Amino acid sequence: MSQLIHLESCFSTNDEIITLINDDESTAVFTFNQLKGRGQYGNIWKVNPNQNLAYSLAVRNDKINISATSLNYYTAIIVRDFLDNLTKSQARIKWPNDIILNGKKVCGILIEKKKVNQQTYYILGIGINVLQEDYSQLPKAGSVFTATGLRFDLQKFATDFHQTLISRLNNNISEKEILNQYNRFLFRKNEISVFQKNNVRQNGIIKNADENGFLWIDLENEGLQKFFHKEIEMFY
Repeated sequence: MSQLIHLESCFSTNDEIITLINDDESTAVFTFNQLKGRGQYGNIWKVNPNQNLAYSLAVRNDKINISATSLNYYTAIIVRDFLDNLTKSQARIKWPNDIILNGKKVCGILIEKKKVNQQTYYILGIGINVLQEDYSQLPKAGSVFTATGLRFDLQKFATDFHQTLISRLNNNISEKEILNQYNRFLFRKNEISVFQKNNVRQNGIIKNADENGFLWIDLENEGLQKFFHKEIEMFY
């Protein structure tokens, strides 16, 4: 069982959910007006009111039987599958956990581990751009609407997404299968891309992501190397 709570507005769903957790079942909150959402490594996730979805799910860590890295990968897979099935458009996972729809970033994921009332929880924070139209200041970003031309009712979108996430998280899936699926849908895998490392640009080819969260890239000038998030930047 799970409970889904709609907030008219909040600073951050990942923070707000802490006060609403139900020990007996997974708890989720969502809003269409998040004022100070957070992304990976302190980045700010900005959304326009009533155009996008900010969503967080709290799950007890003893209910999750996979590693934190696999949970991060599996969450990205679930979001990718949801958007791909909903829009019938090409959705890919940009390492480590952004979702690219028809070449534009439409979703970011932030997973945190927090202790509440002596119990440890995973907090799955997910922001999806759904209806926003203006990305003139963010050329790499887009929304489901700008990427596909499709409009969705936000309330139904949120409810359907929640049900999909809960259902998939309850499935038994091996870490090997998670890694296989993640790499299957990895953005620009086995394609020549431009990367920047230590302010120097060079071509490279993404080979795979591994079970420890590293991305392996065959760089033109340096050969095969592994990177953690923020150690290298890809241009697309």
